Amino acid sequence: MNFFLSIISGVAIGGVAGYLGALMLQKRMSLAAGPLGHLAFPGVALALIYGFDVSLGAFPFIILGIIFIWLLEIKTKLPTEALTAIIFASGVAIAFLFLPIEKAEAALVGNIALIGWPEALATVFLALAVFIIIKSIFSKMILINVSEDLAKVEGLNIKKYNLIYLIAIAMIVAMGVKLVGVLLTAALVAIPAATARNLAKSMKTYASLSLFFGVLAPVIGLIVYKFTALPAGILIILASALLFLISIFFKTK
Repeated sequence: MNFFLSIISGVAIGGVAGYLGALMLQKRMSLAAGPLGHLAFPGVALALIYGFDVSLGAFPFIILGIIFIWLLEIKTKLPTEALTAIIFASGVAIAFLFLPIEKAEAALVGNIALIGWPEALATVFLALAVFIIIKSIFSKMILINVSEDLAKVEGLNIKKYNLIYLIAIAMIVAMGVKLVGVLLTAALVAIPAATARNLAKSMKTYASLSLFFGVLAPVIGLIVYKFTALPAGILIILASALLFLISIFFKTK
């Protein structure tokens, strides 16, 4: 039963992460999920120590970091990825002050194989909610990325959409630490999008393929985990990397 729940949760998280990755790659922000995963470290540590869901622990810390980044971006005009990199180290430092070393592996590479029904249902619900949010802002964020001046002419509130976009990233990262841990969250969004970009001939196909490869990697990784008992999070990322390598041979011109 746990394996079935792991597959369902992995598909939900991986698919939405891949879909979001299509947008993040267009905005050259694919690696931002990595520092945000590190920012979640204190919440993950608390969850492991006190025995509650790691995504629940990670989310408030990521949201605080996202709001801080958003405010600094408005104030300093520095790129989002630069501000993210500036503040993430504090989260890692704080976590290692009180995280027991025997619990470090679950924090670093995830432990989706032990998920139960309540966590699985919550994961699917949240993933669906994030997908709807991303789908609703996708074209607007592409326009903002192409030209903020043109977006303003179209009447878009750039600050509002950037905040919604960052909150969507925060939610995916919070769920992603359950699947692949705080170290590998950037790969969860970046690799499926990069794979899709090798194959897609249009923006619509690109977004759909990003979602597809985001779904496929957890399925492959968890099936291999079933037969090898190697860490599931690592296997999911390796499966995603293998799909990317295969896509190179079919890369469209």
